Amino acid sequence: MYQNRVLSVGAEFPAFSKKAVVSLERDQEFRTITEQEHRENDQWLVMFWWPKDFTFVCPTEIAEFNKNYDEFRDRDTQLIGASTDSEFVHAAWRRDHDDLRGLRFPMLADTSKSLAEELGILDAEEKVAYRVTYIVDPQGIIQWVSVNGLSVGRNVAEVLRVLDALQTDELCPCNWKKGEATLAV
Repeated sequence: MYQNRVLSVGAEFPAFSKKAVVSLERDQEFRTITEQEHRENDQWLVMFWWPKDFTFVCPTEIAEFNKNYDEFRDRDTQLIGASTDSEFVHAAWRRDHDDLRGLRFPMLADTSKSLAEELGILDAEEKVAYRVTYIVDPQGIIQWVSVNGLSVGRNVAEVLRVLDALQTDELCPCNWKKGEATLAV
């Protein structure tokens, strides 16, 4: 049986340089994105992956991340969405789907599947990425990973909660939320 070896907590997030859709404005749609951007800006990184463009669960997640974009920005966090579809498919989907036209974060295209493979997040049968969310600290170290099966959407509020907890650099109890007391040792 195939076993994924998902890159996990404590590992350095892999180097990458990928095309991404950053706009729907003519001649400004695409830009190359690297893992260095969040480090150079001393930011956290949240990268979330979805299996395929033009599907049903994926746009609900992408739209929810977009609704919470300011929450991530307020936490000095770069938000990147990604799949193994091409930048051209991403751009077409954004133009076609009402909830995706106004995205404020890049849609990364891992057409070679090299980053998804290095992360260990490709489905063995379909060769598409699982629904995976990474939280990476400003030094490029993975601090949290969440992996969902292909048919189950993730919880963006939980991503924000965990990001808040990680940014306290303190011990946070179960169900801790921003503003609550952390544990004293």
